[in-house]
Amino acid sequence: MQNQLVKEGKTAAIISYFTILGTIVAFFMNSTKKNSFASFHIRQMIGIFLLSMINKYIIYDFLGNTVGYIAFLFIVALWAIGFIGVLKGEEKLVPFVGQQFQNWFQNI
Repeated sequence: MQNQLVKEGKTAAIISYFTILGTIVAFFMNSTKKNSFASFHIRQMIGIFLLSMINKYIIYDFLGNTVGYIAFLFIVALWAIGFIGVLKGEEKLVPFVGQQFQNWFQNI
């Protein structure tokens, strides 16, 4: 049963990790027949995207390039952890903020 759930949602989950456009496409792919695996990864990616926007418009502007670059590397690491999780078929939370993303975007 669980493997079937992962199989059905894996395509949408993978698509969600390719830019915000991919996340939007995955959201609509998952809107008709909700799949909890795809929803989990869509929520993770929405959170990662929001972190990247905060980095781009707040951290770089107010704290400088060095801090912004360090935050960028952290965000890339979060993205990689999430993407590897989807490839393995796991619902693996990204470190530090993954549970908050699941709580904040629980209606997705």
